[in-house]
Amino acid sequence: MSAEPQPGEPSPDDGNPGHGRLDPALGSDDEFVPNSDLPKVPTGSKTDLAPGVYNHYGPHHNGLPPLKKYLTELWQRREFAFELSRSNMRATSSDTFFGQIWLVLNPLLMAGVYFLLVAILSNRVASDPVYFPFLTTSLFAFTLVTTCANAGSTSVTTAGKLLLNTAFPRLLIPLGAVHTAFFRFLPTLPVSLVIYLFWWRAIEWSPKQLLASYFLLMMLLFGAGLAAIFATMQVYFRDTNNFLPFFIRIWTYLSPILWSPIHLADKPEWLQTAAQLNPAYSMLSGYSSLLIEGDFPRLSYWLIATAWGVGTLIVGSLFFMSREREFAVRIY
Repeated sequence: MSAEPQPGEPSPDDGNPGHGRLDPALGSDDEFVPNSDLPKVPTGSKTDLAPGVYNHYGPHHNGLPPLKKYLTELWQRREFAFELSRSNMRATSSDTFFGQIWLVLNPLLMAGVYFLLVAILSNRVASDPVYFPFLTTSLFAFTLVTTCANAGSTSVTTAGKLLLNTAFPRLLIPLGAVHTAFFRFLPTLPVSLVIYLFWWRAIEWSPKQLLASYFLLMMLLFGAGLAAIFATMQVYFRDTNNFLPFFIRIWTYLSPILWSPIHLADKPEWLQTAAQLNPAYSMLSGYSSLLIEGDFPRLSYWLIATAWGVGTLIVGSLFFMSREREFAVRIY
């Protein structure tokens, strides 16, 4: 027989309203049952709440949640995504010295393979003095996008009991994968700078090169949208992550990585139009044009890159949020 709580002692039903457990007999209302065994969120912590106010998040009904409340919770719990990212990087040894070296060697070796392939099959290398800097710049940036998609696709299905035991905005999970992808991309920046210094006579140095960070931001937003989309698809179609490598390989060949937009000048007009339908076309073209050639990209590149980046993030996030309530049931 369990003892009754003494006066002044906390009742099992009393506890931190900011933490709790999901009732196994959840009804359609998804009640959130407080659990006093879990620690309280310290006041004045990184949740940006006023002192004495505890954070509470409860699952929403079918369809989209109240967006203002959801986004507020997402921002207040951003540290969770950062910690999840750091945990994943430690698990894959990406935060070690040799792990960082491999993050650089992997795309660099791939760039070397593509460089030899193009050198053997065409005279493009001989006719373009900055082809290798162009190739590495485009490939490193494209790898950021594809890493977001790959890591995001399995982020939810590998979350384990986190989905069952904790109530939080599930969008934090693929965003944590995007955070990891970005930090894996960072070591390639000093490598790119070293490559540029080797070709410093052929590269057009200009303050306009700093504007390339805008296209990099659009690629990061685009990758975050893809992470949310593929994470949702993976829950329903478990072969999604097996299909992705083939899709990415084809996408690589169709994107301005092995070839530059100037190589399409003498191609049929329909082919030029089809190439511009590729979401990566405007982003990579504007990015490499600023960094390698020092040229200000045409206005259409800026507008199309913004539309793809922001639009994909919005669509992917809404798609993910509309289905996240079913994830725990679908996975287990």
